[in-house]
Amino acid sequence: MTIPDQQAPTVSDAVQDRHIASFDALPRPRELREEFPAGAERYATVRRGRAEVEAALRGEDDRMLVVVGPCSIHDRDLAAEYAALLRDAATEHRDELIVVMRTYFEKPRTSIGWKGLIYDPGLDGSSDAARGLRTARQVLLDVLGLGLPCAVEVLDTITPQYYSDLVSWAAIGARTVESQVHRQLASGLSMPVGFKNATDGRVDVAINALSAAIAPHAFFGVDDDGVSAVVRTTGNPAPHVVLRGGDQGPNHGREHVQDAAKRAREIVDQPRPVIVDCSHGNSGKDHRRQHLVVDDLLDQWRDPDHGLLGLMLESNLRAGRQDWVPHRSLEHGVSITDACVGWDETVDLLGRCAEAVQARR
Repeated sequence: MTIPDQQAPTVSDAVQDRHIASFDALPRPRELREEFPAGAERYATVRRGRAEVEAALRGEDDRMLVVVGPCSIHDRDLAAEYAALLRDAATEHRDELIVVMRTYFEKPRTSIGWKGLIYDPGLDGSSDAARGLRTARQVLLDVLGLGLPCAVEVLDTITPQYYSDLVSWAAIGARTVESQVHRQLASGLSMPVGFKNATDGRVDVAINALSAAIAPHAFFGVDDDGVSAVVRTTGNPAPHVVLRGGDQGPNHGREHVQDAAKRAREIVDQPRPVIVDCSHGNSGKDHRRQHLVVDDLLDQWRDPDHGLLGLMLESNLRAGRQDWVPHRSLEHGVSITDACVGWDETVDLLGRCAEAVQARR
């Protein structure tokens, strides 16, 4: 006897989706943009950030790019609190620095752990991604409303459709830099994209990614209505390399930067194609050593042809990190992923970067 209103099983049910618990519907990208519109003023900030980074890559703007902020965003209010402080510092040093705030919502995991605001906005393991996408867009709008451009790491190939209109700089991380899917995705993104070296320290994978990113591609994706589509791109004119160290040690030294710049320039016509990440492998994953990497880079900044676009800092309201445990209260302003420098040290480092730019002039 057939049960009313219940679809009869098919032959494919025996072999398909055997380990899938559910398919949870998401809003369409177009719907989310309409629900949380940016407006002309915020879009002007997005365009300004992109144009300034591109001009610095071409050597037409001598300022230093500083991508700075929390390792990951886990609370909208904390992000707004940090952004308000960073806005004041960025305004103070606007003649020397191009300041872009890290607003990272997706975290690549070596094994398991909190996957980021988009995937788990409740910090409770519920994986309410629809809420996460909404919260991520709200965070970006908050930061842009203060006049600060935003930076993200692109981990998923679908989520950028929901927020990339609000982003001025993007990274392809060390765990995905060898992925052809991510290289193709970067070829269609509307902002400058930095490719990190691999976790083992190999820079050649980032160099190879430049060749892929500047070329046209056709690949599978979704459109503004969330419909599966073949995405055809024209190529990204502003890819560059991010040196982040690796298993074999740091790679922020002068010889590393000059070698990466030389190899990148053979592919892209950019005088300043290298950013150095002062955290991760370059600091030995010790936030207390980020300032040593900055010192080295500021010394290199004096070179006539340093090849540096700028640097990245992991910074938060308070220094260090804390473990995330579902449903457990957290310390205010402390990272739940990588350890960060605190705000006072951030102010000092930004000031020293600005002084280096002034001195070189």
